[in-house]
Amino acid sequence: MPLQIDKENSSDRYVVSVHGEVDLYSSPELREVLTGNLPSGVGSVCVDLSGVPYMDSSGVATLVEGLRAAKAASVTFVVVAPSAQVRKVLELSRLDSVFEIRDAL
Repeated sequence: MPLQIDKENSSDRYVVSVHGEVDLYSSPELREVLTGNLPSGVGSVCVDLSGVPYMDSSGVATLVEGLRAAKAASVTFVVVAPSAQVRKVLELSRLDSVFEIRDAL
């Protein structure tokens, strides 16, 4: 399944909705979205992972890079609705305590 990334910018948050597998081949596309110039004036970046059935370590690294970029811009970084498998990867890498994880937007 090819990666699909939808972006929505509202007055206070930038929502990045991801659909498909995030792996070594597709993570550069997500990395570009998360580490590129964030829209001005947003208070948070919300990465909706509800449509991601699989994520490997390169996808996790991409999320970490997005978190760093958000912190550099003084913006909150939120992981939203990760699937059970993606949540397990975050737990195994102990990043579930690093990321703010919400069940819904």
